[in-house]
Amino acid sequence: MGNLPIGGITGGGIGTTIIVIIVFVIMQLAGGGTGGGGGGPAETTDRYAQCKSGADANRSADCARQAVELSLERYWAQTLPTQTGTPMRPTQIVTFTGGVGTGCGNASADVGPFYCPTDQTIYLDTTFFQDVLEGQLGGRGGDFVEPYVIGHEFGHHIQNLMGTMGRVRTQQGPTSDSVRLELQADCYAGMWTKGATGTTDDKGIKIFAEIDQADIDEALDAAKTVGDDRIQKQGGGDVNKEQWTHGSSAERARWFTTGYNASDIKDCDTFSASSL
Repeated sequence: MGNLPIGGITGGGIGTTIIVIIVFVIMQLAGGGTGGGGGGPAETTDRYAQCKSGADANRSADCARQAVELSLERYWAQTLPTQTGTPMRPTQIVTFTGGVGTGCGNASADVGPFYCPTDQTIYLDTTFFQDVLEGQLGGRGGDFVEPYVIGHEFGHHIQNLMGTMGRVRTQQGPTSDSVRLELQADCYAGMWTKGATGTTDDKGIKIFAEIDQADIDEALDAAKTVGDDRIQKQGGGDVNKEQWTHGSSAERARWFTTGYNASDIKDCDTFSASSL
């Protein structure tokens, strides 16, 4: 991944839209369960205080995360009102370890990265990437995996602002509303990935110097890793499409790619698609 200059980061945010998140579903299908509250406190302030420059972003995963957050805000602040007439509202990312209290209730680290629509906040336990995505599910990892996941969750925020979440009626099945919602969030993540190099900080410095094919490949691998069919196989069970909530590995990668190649947000209309 290219350099990530950070200039004028002010703390604000990221997504809010749906309680069901990548990891929540992963743990359910793999038989893990989500657990209640407890654990350590949320870490939202001191760990990001040192993030002031591009060098900080390239040195620190925390600072790189803030750069991704800023890029997402800048991209959607331009794209959302221009293409849909919907005003952009910021959210925030809360990074936690152990457990955290949210507007949707207490959550443990087992839940993984998730988005709470009640308080319009993304919650991110960073141990998920190594412990679950790579460890339990066999993803190859890489430095663009976390940006993809955050971009997906930010996509839920965009859906929330547009009222798309209110269209969800069916929760399971290969063509369910839940699957369509998740695949659309993947598509929105792809849109941002393509546009990220055009985002700048308050000083006009590009946040991403470049996003190369290796970064895209890492995002695609992550999307495939959290496909419902792969999660079911990794959990030792049969592939049961009627239990799907997020879509297959192939579908998730395909809709991310659709977003990357999109000319308009309408290209991500999974709810009107006859084939997913």
